[in-house]
Amino acid sequence: MPPQAQPHQPLAERLRPKTLGEVIGQQQLLGEGMPLRIAFESGQPHSCILWGPPGTGKTTIARLMADAFGAQFISISAVLGGVKDIREAVEMAQVALGQDKRTIVFVDEVHRFNKSQQDAFLPHVESGLFTFIGATTENPSFEVNSALLSRAAVYVLQSLSEEDLKQIVQRALDIDAVPPMDDAARDRLIAYADGDARRLLNTLETLAVAATQQKQERISDEWLLKVLGERMRRYDKGGEQFYDTISALHKSVRGSDPDASLYWFMRMLDGGADPRYMARRLVRMASEDVGLADPRALRLALDAAEVYERLGSPEGELALAECVVYLAIAPKSNAVYKAYNEAKAFIKKDGTRPVPMHLRNAPTKLMKELDYGKGYRYAHDEAGGFAAGESYLPDGMAEPGFYRPVERGLEIKIAEKMRTLRALNEKSRNQA
Repeated sequence: MPPQAQPHQPLAERLRPKTLGEVIGQQQLLGEGMPLRIAFESGQPHSCILWGPPGTGKTTIARLMADAFGAQFISISAVLGGVKDIREAVEMAQVALGQDKRTIVFVDEVHRFNKSQQDAFLPHVESGLFTFIGATTENPSFEVNSALLSRAAVYVLQSLSEEDLKQIVQRALDIDAVPPMDDAARDRLIAYADGDARRLLNTLETLAVAATQQKQERISDEWLLKVLGERMRRYDKGGEQFYDTISALHKSVRGSDPDASLYWFMRMLDGGADPRYMARRLVRMASEDVGLADPRALRLALDAAEVYERLGSPEGELALAECVVYLAIAPKSNAVYKAYNEAKAFIKKDGTRPVPMHLRNAPTKLMKELDYGKGYRYAHDEAGGFAAGESYLPDGMAEPGFYRPVERGLEIKIAEKMRTLRALNEKSRNQA
């Protein structure tokens, strides 16, 4: 009887680290003396949340933790699983406990579980039946129940650097998982992976299969583009075309042209840009180019980013497009942006001026006796809620005039208000 064929093992599994020393990246957590390394070496597992972008090693770290403590490893996907999976995990943990064996329950995408599903873990975490490890790409402060969060340490994972990704490519080459490749092809692959090890490994596996089929002995940049198609060709993260295109989008929004803004926005998405990156740029545009001429723009940009996180692609991209159009037609002001930069430059070159006595905090009797806070005028007790003539700058410092509102949008009213307050100040000081 012929031997059974061994099932194909994905490259990601073949290269998955077996020890902490084999983990690439996350040295801020796993290096000598770092928090997670200390946890591994303590001999006592604890519940935790691993928060970071996709492909940064959350599952790997959880598996290694189970191996380090000789624990049963139970993995649940919050995308596909539910209460039934939680119940089965509890039963398996109880059996393991009867055999004097620990259990680690790993919940991938834990933010996808609703409140009641997350609450189902609490009594078992508290009783010590199992150690809970949740993985999430979302901020756990908002997506994980406070009760569960309070019982788990939060570790923040970072996207892998280019050097980290180069190491992964080299490991694949070392085991002959892919043919040798030119530097240009390797660099393009790393840029395309964008800090995501899983994306890199999946792409390498695609290349390996294609190379075998086409009897390709070496991966060139030209062949890479041919195999992976137009999407890889047009996606040039970190390259000149990428930054030229995002520059065109930013300038179209600043120039109040909604059609051009949409055109460049869709060019970015079609070229493979991460919608999360696009969302971050829109938030920047709202604060830099719209500013207080329309403060709603910043809130709308943040809302669009949140909608994308909840819906994903392609549905969530519509919310980002809506934001692009709004920013393009909104009144523009870079007054706050300029004021911020001027204040930053001033502070950098200026000396450290003492806080005036009347502005100092006086929580103790001694501080009050030293005249901390003496003479401070409480604005709410003054006419119109404004202490006319009061100074809030360090003694001897001239009015810097950092913020100069423009005559557009809401800043028209802000400018009027500032002129009124300035006049009240001058009148009060002239009368003094």
